[in-house]
Amino acid sequence: MGLGSNFSVRVEWVAAISLAAGAAAVGYLAYTRFLSKDTCCKAMVNLHIQKDNPKVVHAFDMEDLGDKAVYCRCWRSNKFPLCDGSHTKHNDETGDNVGPLIIKRKEA
Repeated sequence: MGLGSNFSVRVEWVAAISLAAGAAAVGYLAYTRFLSKDTCCKAMVNLHIQKDNPKVVHAFDMEDLGDKAVYCRCWRSNKFPLCDGSHTKHNDETGDNVGPLIIKRKEA
């Protein structure tokens, strides 16, 4: 048992450590890609409405609403901020259940 056998033990340890580090890296990447809940909630909701503004805000006077107003909450409406029914397609494609905000006068 000379210098050669000591060298082969070192090579085996380096190989084992390299294999373990590679397996840990693959496991971590798989976890962050498929199991981490942080990635599911970072998708952008507003894809195209007033992107040049830092915040999209609409204000209406109650007197101007009439008897009923239907507002978009899915950000897909071509008549935004009013609802045009685009949430139906959005829900079918994503499995979501979003619908419009309906504001109406209380019947006397």
